Formats: sequence, C-alpha cells, structure tokens
Amino acid sequence: MRALVISGGGSKGAFAGGIAQYLLEEEKRSYDLFLGTSTGSLLISHLALNKIAEIKEIYTNVDQSSIFNINPFLIVNRKGVERIKINHLNVLKNFIRGSKTFGESYNLRKLIEDQISYPDFKILQKSQKEVLVCVSNITTNSVEYKKLKDCSYVDFLDWIWISCNYVPFMSLVTKNGCEYADGGLGCVIPIEKAITLGATHVDAILLDTEFQQTNRVHSRNPFDALSSIFGFIADRIESQNVHIGKLVAEDNHASIRMFYTPKVLTTNSLVFNKAHMEMWWQQGWEHARDQALTSS
Repeated sequence: MRALVISGGGSKGAFAGGIAQYLLEEEKRSYDLFLGTSTGSLLISHLALNKIAEIKEIYTNVDQSSIFNINPFLIVNRKGVERIKINHLNVLKNFIRGSKTFGESYNLRKLIEDQISYPDFKILQKSQKEVLVCVSNITTNSVEYKKLKDCSYVDFLDWIWISCNYVPFMSLVTKNGCEYADGGLGCVIPIEKAITLGATHVDAILLDTEFQQTNRVHSRNPFDALSSIFGFIADRIESQNVHIGKLVAEDNHASIRMFYTPKVLTTNSLVFNKAHMEMWWQQGWEHARDQALTSS
C-alpha cells in the first residue's frame, strides 16, 4: 500500500503541488492513501482524483482576498521584500464583532466548496482510495484524522477548511461541540498515521528545508513575534513527526521517501503571491525530477 503525505505550509503548498504533479504524471505513481495537513489537505482531494490541472489553477491564482473575509494583515513591499504588518482597523473591527481571532477565513471555506464538487466527493467515496485530513481539537487537546468516506459532503469540506485555519490569524471553528484549528498545531506531517493505516511505502512532502538555512528575522511587531513563535513550534513538531515516522516505518518494515524544499521559499507563508506561487509550483516539479535523477 502506497501513501502520499503532504505537510502544512500555507502558500508553499504550490511547491508541494509541483512535486505531486511530477510523481503522478511522470513517475506514474499510484497511491492508496492521501493524507494532508493544512495546505496539504487542500491538495489531496484533487490529487486523488488526478485533477492536477485544476488544483494548479487554484494554487497559482489565489490571493489574500481568496482566503480572508477579514484580513488581519497589511502586506508591505520594501525593496522587494514582503513584510507583514498589523491591519489595526480590521483587527479592531473583528474584536468588536466578538471574534476570538485577529482575522476570519470564511472566503477560504467558500473557495473550497466552489472547487470540490459533490459529484467529485461521491467519486472519492466510491473509490478504493482513502483521503484523510488532519485537524487539531483544541477542546480535547488531541489530533484527529477525518476520513472522507466517514463524512458527509458538507462535513468534509468543513474539515479541510478547519485543517487550514492557522489560529489566531484565521478562524477558530466550533464543530460538534468542540473548538478546532489548523492540523499543523498538532501534526505537521502525518507519516506515522499513514503507516499505522497500512502504508508500506510513503512519499512525504515537507514544505521546509531539511536543515535550517537561515536565522529568523527579529520581530518588529506582535504579529511578527507570533509568527516566529508559531514557526518555531511548527519546526519542532515537524522534526518530531519525522523522527517518530521513521521509527514506526522501521518497526513496520515500511519505506519513506522524503521531499524537502531545497531552499527557504518564504518566511511569510500566509502571503499568497500569484507570481511566487506559479514559480514555486514549477520549482517543485523540477526538484522532484532532479531528486529522481539523482537517485536513479
């Protein structure tokens, strides 16, 4: 049994899309399991349906307004470097409305519904493929994996959206009596889950460099500080996920092929820049090709 597992990483998901395109179209890989966290959860349904052109079109055309109905950020470009600043007015409006977060991402929920149709959902329900998304249950302090075949159409769209909600910048969602947030808060790359479900080979796409290649820029505002803190936490969780995944693979005689980014793509993965994401998709494809040539 083969599994494709894709980590979280916001806009860097375009790079994962390029890698997946190469694996499916050039290597002709066939996967039984598709598991995703955060941005990975946005990719896996289309990849399981082999609708690569469609998901590429989405990933290379989104912008901030595609994600946020209330955007807590201002993107400032200084000398070619994009930095995030607080949109004080939007944040204040959101707090006055009684929101628990700085911003709201209901536009993303609508985008997901527009791009994953009910007929496509039924095709996946009837197929032999398993599609799972990872979410963090804040109320029960646990990580949950939502299997498409166990969900209604509306519920599965909700779980994909929830998996992507990078709290406190995006929506904190109450569902089934619990508060849920980004799957990456609990599991950045669900390699272990793929193997416990029976995968004997895992292709894992991690949207970070294998080794740290840069020091974090000093924070200039509270958002910078929060981003750095969450980035640090995510790096530690990812490292643990990989370490545990490798141990579980060894115990179960499974193999793992890792795909990391060859360089730091961005330090602001909540910035959705069309030109950058088009470039990252192509770079992902080329990186998978180069890695395949090196290993052959």
